Amino acid sequence: MTATLLADGVPVPDLFAVVADLGTYPRWLDIVGRAEPAPPADGDPGPAWTVDLRGQIGPLRRSKRLRMVRSRNEPDRAVTFERRELDGRQHSPWVLDATLGADGTAGVLTMRLHYGGSMWVPLLDRLLADEIERSRPRLVAEVVGG
Repeated sequence: MTATLLADGVPVPDLFAVVADLGTYPRWLDIVGRAEPAPPADGDPGPAWTVDLRGQIGPLRRSKRLRMVRSRNEPDRAVTFERRELDGRQHSPWVLDATLGADGTAGVLTMRLHYGGSMWVPLLDRLLADEIERSRPRLVAEVVGG
C-alpha cells in the first residue's frame, strides 16, 4: 500500500523528524497502539522499537506485536523500518518506507507499507485506507505542534 501526503507550509525537516521516530506513531496513527524503544541487537542497522499494531473492522479485532528496526536513515529524504525479530524463527516481513521531498512550500511524504504475510491481508487494505485518511490531519498537527 502506498499513500502520499502534501502538507502545505510544513517544512520537510520537521515532517522527517516525526516519521523517522516510530515512538511518535501512536500519537497520530491509531493502528499503532504502542511503539517503545527496544534493546538493540547485534546486526541492527539502527534503533529498534517494540510496536503493537491493532485493528478492528466490525466485531473482528486483530493485534500484532513486532520488533521494528530503522534500517535506512537519510535525513530529510528517506527512512525505512523493517521487522527484525530475535526469537530465531522465520516471520513474515513488514517494511515501512517513507520518502520526503518538497513541492513549493509543501512537504511531500510518500509512505509505502509492505506486508509479506497472509494473516491480515483481507482486512489490511480496508483498515489502512480508512486509517490513512484519518491520520493525515493528526500527522500534520503532530509536526506543527511538536
